[in-house]
Amino acid sequence: MEFISALAAGNQAKLMVQVTSHEGNNPLTIALAVAAKHTKARFVCILHQLQALENCRAQLSCFDLEDAVELVHGNPCEVIMEFKNIDFAVIDCKFEGFLRLFEIIDVNLRGSIVVVSNILERRIGASFGEVIRGRTGVECVTRSIGEGMELTRIGLMNCCKPQKKLFNRFHVITFED
Repeated sequence: MEFISALAAGNQAKLMVQVTSHEGNNPLTIALAVAAKHTKARFVCILHQLQALENCRAQLSCFDLEDAVELVHGNPCEVIMEFKNIDFAVIDCKFEGFLRLFEIIDVNLRGSIVVVSNILERRIGASFGEVIRGRTGVECVTRSIGEGMELTRIGLMNCCKPQKKLFNRFHVITFED
């Protein structure tokens, strides 16, 4: 979980969104809340069940992180459409509509990261990288991290090409006494 927290903070994510399953709060929520608190980013945790919302709020208060997280109750497929240019997302595959989320999530195409957790729980479907790979002008790299997690880095094609050099030649001048 420290890796996920460091990744979110290190990429200077301005908007982080987590979609949890029926279980609600998990260590990823705490990790992202810590990253959001340190970087002053906006972190939204979408919870499908009302009971999970109260449990999550109680656990966050134990770590003094309740101010770092916006807890939102509702259908994740509807709520996530309110957020544009998501820089860092965590999607739990235990949520039944995770494939629909893959299709409708609006990630920042200039550079974002999507972590999919509990991929061992999914019975059918493609990875997030397989879904987004078809979008025009988008390159992504998907890697497995640990057991049951997948990380996809998204960026525009040609955005990482080296900049044009300002100088073609260097002249070395030496001085002797």
